[in-house]
Amino acid sequence: MTNKNLMAGSASMMVLGLIYREDMYGYQITEQLKNKSDDAFNIKAGTLYPILHSLEKDGFVTSYEKVFNGKLRKYYSITEEGVKEYDKKKSEWTDFFNAVKKVLD
Repeated sequence: MTNKNLMAGSASMMVLGLIYREDMYGYQITEQLKNKSDDAFNIKAGTLYPILHSLEKDGFVTSYEKVFNGKLRKYYSITEEGVKEYDKKKSEWTDFFNAVKKVLD
């Protein structure tokens, strides 16, 4: 089980990382997080959508609607500023992880 405090500090970065690879809709993001983390990150819609709205407000993602299999879905796409933010957050996280690992090892 993953500590929720650790997840909270990383959620935006992980969402940006998934959208960086391809445009995604909400449920797809939750499933990718769950699958890629071997069920460690099981984020609920009530947590995901505020993150997406915040990322959109900050200009890191944009959204658009598209019909898929007869259903209208809202997709999220990373912006150029979002790529910069993702790279920055990923670098910060990697530095932090490496520092903690040195202390623990």
